[in-house]
Amino acid sequence: MIINFINGGVCAPKGFKASGIHCGIRKNQTKKDLALIVSENICSAAAVYTQNLVKGAPIHVTKENISDGKAQCFICNSGNANTCNANGIEIAEGMCSLVEQFTGIDAKNVIVASTGVIGQPLSLAPIAAGMDELVSLLGDKDENSDAAARSIMTTDTVKKEVAVSFEINGVQCRMGGISKGSGMIHPNMATMLAFITTDAAISPQMLQKAIKEDVSDTFNMLSIDGDTSTNDMLSVLANGMAGNEEISAEGVAFEAFKKALNAVTGRLCRMMAKDGEGATKLLECKTVGAKDKLTAKTVAKSVVCSTLLKAAIFGSDANWGRVLCAIGYSGADLDINKIDVSFLSAAGTVNVCKNGSGVDFSEEIAKKVLSEDEITVFVNLNSGDHEAVAWGCDLTYDYVKINGDYRT
Repeated sequence: MIINFINGGVCAPKGFKASGIHCGIRKNQTKKDLALIVSENICSAAAVYTQNLVKGAPIHVTKENISDGKAQCFICNSGNANTCNANGIEIAEGMCSLVEQFTGIDAKNVIVASTGVIGQPLSLAPIAAGMDELVSLLGDKDENSDAAARSIMTTDTVKKEVAVSFEINGVQCRMGGISKGSGMIHPNMATMLAFITTDAAISPQMLQKAIKEDVSDTFNMLSIDGDTSTNDMLSVLANGMAGNEEISAEGVAFEAFKKALNAVTGRLCRMMAKDGEGATKLLECKTVGAKDKLTAKTVAKSVVCSTLLKAAIFGSDANWGRVLCAIGYSGADLDINKIDVSFLSAAGTVNVCKNGSGVDFSEEIAKKVLSEDEITVFVNLNSGDHEAVAWGCDLTYDYVKINGDYRT
């Protein structure tokens, strides 16, 4: 199956339009803070949510709205998480009602989301005041997806946007996604906010199955700082306008859909990891030779979550003992005496550990390898044929600076 990366983001699939504006939630008027993505028709809808017991009000409203497996649009504000507010549900439902008022889309067919500071009052007034402009700017061009992607950013320094084309039983389909996330990322479902659109036809049940299976290998393998957000949500709309026969069971078509989904979510994960708060480097751990999938995933995730290793990567220090340390406390059942470790980047490869023990290597070459902006820690457990990949970033002085005065 051939998957091609294309332009267009959430507007790449047929029948989707998007827009984004500054409505006044954020103090900085140069930053957009309200996004809208709509489909021409009712879609199959599915979502996965944060496992944090403290959940933003939009999550509760969205769960109720898509309990029938149907929706037609996303609306999302940035600058305020609408979490731990006494009137949070009222505000989230109010956002859905505003969509109905200005677009005609039933309020019960709206996926609503918010991101930003927790525990701060949110007024519906700026959102209501901006709806005319938000709806008038809806379009299906590249710049429309760009505007939506920028409207959901908080501490992100770059937008996260991707789109692909693929075939299902000879029918050309498209899928696009935008996401946001730079900090408070250590999810148990997805990460921060991600909105995905597709013109492929798939039943709500199979769409839910696809994203639930996918996040275990993508968004659940991403960690920036070990904090799980209160507002994490990955949601998907599939409007079926590509014209393929609806996917209603497992099989070749379902596998093709999942591969396209994985291409989108995997690319978004890498973008978010590389843009971690204060980050200068993408940190990837690829584990191979594991006896089972769980072992491979446990090891990879433990490595990218290691605070000491993240600091060493920032300093371009080939302190491979921190890799072994992270593997050792991961809880995975493995033979430490079989482990090989290497550091890889565009500058080359340096082998640092063989059979659980250090090997001679050039510190000069290692420094050069680790000075690149994308680093892979390659771990071979030499105990089987399972593998996994996890993503993270280095830990820098700027992470503390950003989070020391986040509210102000």
